[in-house]
Amino acid sequence: MGNGKLSKDPYNLIITGVGGQGNVLASRMLGSMLLRQGCHVTIGETFGMSQRGGSVMSNIRISKKSAWSPQIPHGKADMIVALEPTEAIRLLNNYGNPEVKVLTNTRAVHSVEVIAGELKYPSLEEIAEPLKKLTSAVWFIEATEEAVKLGNPILGNTIMMGALAATGVEREDFKQVIIETMGQGKLEMNLKAYDLGADLIKQQTA
Repeated sequence: MGNGKLSKDPYNLIITGVGGQGNVLASRMLGSMLLRQGCHVTIGETFGMSQRGGSVMSNIRISKKSAWSPQIPHGKADMIVALEPTEAIRLLNNYGNPEVKVLTNTRAVHSVEVIAGELKYPSLEEIAEPLKKLTSAVWFIEATEEAVKLGNPILGNTIMMGALAATGVEREDFKQVIIETMGQGKLEMNLKAYDLGADLIKQQTA
């Protein structure tokens, strides 16, 4: 995906997270970038519990030929971008296949049940094991930690978009979308976060 080319058509991408992580904004920013590359982009959004902490999923279907329905068929995801790591495992049950790739943030968001001690949240190692077995490639990005260093945790989404960009979204398109959606004043910090995400992916693939 990128440079006006798709490895598949349609290319099925899912962005998943929990309420409050900015999942919807991230999906719409990505959609705007892809539109600038001349792609047809259809976005379908699914929300779990309405309060902060419920699952949120955006289906993004990308094509150079035509618009598609917003719902990705089960077992047909090409890429899953998880803003919360256990959400990646949850989606693989329905949308996974031997060729799917996963890009995930490492920062956990604990559910009410975990906070109350009713459930145990798995370690990153316990999350990584099935992800590696069930995908053709997986990348783990400490997006939230790096965003905090930049001064704002919400920049974690931009870091994730930068990491995804290392697999194909043009930086210039991202730059223009930031100016259009957030204004010139937000550009410098978001470009810094975007470039950081791209660098983190390149470190893992070097």
